[in-house]
Amino acid sequence: MLKTDKDALICDFAETYHILDMWAHPLPLIATLACGLGDNSRIRRKMSGMKVDTQTFLIASAVDRLSLLVWSKTEDASKGNNRPDMIAKRLIEADDDPASMSIEEFERIRANNQV
Repeated sequence: MLKTDKDALICDFAETYHILDMWAHPLPLIATLACGLGDNSRIRRKMSGMKVDTQTFLIASAVDRLSLLVWSKTEDASKGNNRPDMIAKRLIEADDDPASMSIEEFERIRANNQV
């Protein structure tokens, strides 16, 4: 975890355990606490390639499915045109910068997927 993102691990320890100086504690304790961090912790998300927490991803997936369902009933769908962009896919795509989607891009995708 330290090798993946030291700063994320430090933030998670501060937020979850209120430990500001990991090095002041015994290594076995730090290792145990690191393993106990939740799936939505910064370091776990970084290690799994997720940019957002599970709940946000599931909501985006539900919106994607709903927009596909609505789109499938349109004339465009019968021709294969204007398929809605998938928000969830953008949230899990590998990218070095976690804030790579601009506000304008998000608003454009959201506007295209509104039902």
